[in-house]
Amino acid sequence: MQHIIHAGDIGGPEVIEALRQIAPVDAIRGNNDKDAWAAQFPHSLALEFEGVHIHVLHDLKELEVEPAAAGFRVVIAGHSHKPAVVERDGVLFVNPGSAGPRRFSLPVTIGYLTVAAGDASAEIKQLL
Repeated sequence: MQHIIHAGDIGGPEVIEALRQIAPVDAIRGNNDKDAWAAQFPHSLALEFEGVHIHVLHDLKELEVEPAAAGFRVVIAGHSHKPAVVERDGVLFVNPGSAGPRRFSLPVTIGYLTVAAGDASAEIKQLL
């Protein structure tokens, strides 16, 4: 099953509509999503796919739970737009980067999260 998780700084409702043409979407709003359309998106999400619990928030600095103790295997955050996959204390921290307009001198990337047999792995794919 394919699914899209957007970690904020959406840019506009048309982005979500376009993504929904590809696969189901779960999205949160980021610090740049300030107009009225963004109110429909929460600040964070707790998701579960095939027994893997995922916490999604925009800014990792706003993480208010200890992920492992709360039962999360994966934390997805996008605020810095710096693509990264790091595992700490049994929790996979993923920043997919940014697939939209180039930010600063960072690459244009997306993250792939693979969930299977109750576990998760992630990789970053550069688009441009």
